This record gives sequence, structure tokens and C-alpha cells, in this order.
Amino acid sequence: MKLRDIVNAMERIAPTRNAESWDNVGLLVGDPEQSATKALLCIDYTAEVAAEGKRNNCDVVIAYHPPIFEALKKIPSTGLIHQAIRNGIAIYSPHTALDVAEGGTNDMLADAAGLTDRTPLRVAQAKPSHYKLIVFVPEKNLEAVSQALFNAGAGRIGQYSSCSFRSPGTGTFFGEPNSNPTVGQSGKLEEVAELRLETVLPIHQVEQVLQALRQSHPYEEPAFDLVQLAAPPESRGMGKIGTLPTPTPFNQLLSNIKRELSLEHLLVAGPTDRNVERIAVCAGACGDHLNDAITKKADVYITGEMRHHDAIKATQAGLTVICTLHSNSERKILKRLARQLEALVPGLASHLSEADRDPFAVQ
Repeated sequence: MKLRDIVNAMERIAPTRNAESWDNVGLLVGDPEQSATKALLCIDYTAEVAAEGKRNNCDVVIAYHPPIFEALKKIPSTGLIHQAIRNGIAIYSPHTALDVAEGGTNDMLADAAGLTDRTPLRVAQAKPSHYKLIVFVPEKNLEAVSQALFNAGAGRIGQYSSCSFRSPGTGTFFGEPNSNPTVGQSGKLEEVAELRLETVLPIHQVEQVLQALRQSHPYEEPAFDLVQLAAPPESRGMGKIGTLPTPTPFNQLLSNIKRELSLEHLLVAGPTDRNVERIAVCAGACGDHLNDAITKKADVYITGEMRHHDAIKATQAGLTVICTLHSNSERKILKRLARQLEALVPGLASHLSEADRDPFAVQ
């Protein structure tokens, strides 16, 4: 298989268009046309994780946190990025795109808490995801062109593939002296029976679809329209807020989260001697969403880490905060992500990193 098969699968699982504007997601290192057989999944791409990937013959790393975040000014030979490039190791990061994805990091954390009737903690503005491609093709070439477009990633609507609309018409052109028309001759106004082929394609696949169009179309200069489609409203955003099936003693909720995330210790701030029902979650460092949790009247806010003064603000608002340590709020998503990748990319093997762990531990 090719690396692009894994990239396309990741786009289906966690579309990069939904990532936060400050983030750096997608394929960070690697050639989409290189071969790929085994993926290493981790939260942080450290030297220990890189060594583990080498031992397990992994040629792709899915690193939740992007190991390239700010602009690189130097790539020293001793650095992990240089070594990955030299050894042909591809690196892909989903980060906040996976946080907001359906079934993604924050849904995982909501599952761990046992939430029902969940909605985004902060709703995000919908972003365009698709183009409509309209191209005009001679009837005898229609199937070849449409199949090339479908193979390149066009024509998928939800769980349906090879979607298109076709209508007949007449195309006209006048070939100038240096033209070499496939139909008719230069220096003469031509009329040709053509079919209008309409289909859709994900924005991130536009280059490969247009390349397939030009390679498969019989005309020297194929005529086509590319129209960005408006984004329909989505119930998508950062974090989740929902309710427990019944009011639950706080200590029981705490025990449930420890069990689900395989943790022995959690950091807690705020009232604990009470029943709780309305819970907000946000994986990672989500102090910026504390006001959302307060405004939406959460009893408990579960996150990875929180600043000292934000914790005081939360407790003074009557909100109990549970912090797991940063990456402990994210790590469980890797097992779910591995299953999704293997289902979408037949033949791909995956390895969950055992060397990957949060840098902090409660002794």
C-alpha cells in the first residue's frame, strides 16, 4: 500500500480542515507515494518511541501531538526529524482534528465519564469541505474519465461512492493556429456532442483529482468548473458536555474515570462531597474552555491539565475540576484510532507504543 492510503484514511477519520487554526496537522514528514506497511501510534514522538518504532519495523508514525509545531530553522543530524527523513519514516499528526472528530479524543473522554446527551462544549464554525467538479466529456470517453476521477477520490457522499450526475449538451470551440484538437481541426468553429459530468471531491484531494482528469480526458485543454460548496451546519466543536444517566456520587465518578483511563491517581480541585450529574470534558490543556464549562453549569470539568489560577476560578464558581495529567487524557484514543485505520486500510498493521507516556508521574 501507499502512504497516501493512510493519509486519505486519516482524513476520513479526522478531517484536517477541522483542526484549530494555530495547529499543525496532517502529513508532516514523508512522500505520499512511498510504501507503507506498519504504523506506530503514540501521543508524543520521543527518542524512546522512535527507537521502539525501529525495533518493530514501523515505517509510519501517527503522533497525536505534532513533533513539528513551530517553524523549523535548523534540522540537525542528531534530531528526530532528520533521522525520520533519512530513514524514510513518515510522520502524521491529527491533534485537534481528532479532538473534534466524531468518536475522537473528546468523545473518548466523554465515554470514559459515561456521558449521555452530549454536545460540544464550544461549537465551532463549519468549514468548507468539498468542491463540486463539473467537466464536459465526449460520450465515448465518459466512463474512462469518470472512473479515473472516482479512483482519485472524487464521487464519495457519505457511505456511497462513484456518485455523479450526467446530462447531454453541445460544446463549441475554435482552435487557434497552434492548437491540436482531438476532435475536428484548428482554424474552424467546431460543435461536439458532449456530456456534462458533475461530481464532488474533498478539498484535500483536489490536486490528485485534477491530475487524474487531465490524464484521462481526451482533449488538449479539458474544460471544467471547480466550485467550492458552502459548509452545512455541523454540531461539532471542542470539548463535550453531557449528563450522567443518574446523579452519581463524585467519588464513584472518580473511580470510573480511573478505571476507564487505567490511571491510579487524578488531581482534584473543588467540592467532592456531593452527587454530580452534568459533566464537561476537554482533552489536553483546556483552561481556555473553563468559562464554557461554568456558563453551561457543569458540576465537574475533566481535562488533562489546568493552570493554578484557573483552578481557583473554577472552585469559586462551584465547579469541581479533575486533571489526569496532559497526555493521560488523550492516550486511550490510540487504541480506537488503530482499529479505525486497520478497517479503512486493509493490510495495514499497527503497533501501540509502549514507550510513550506522560512525562509527569504522581509518586
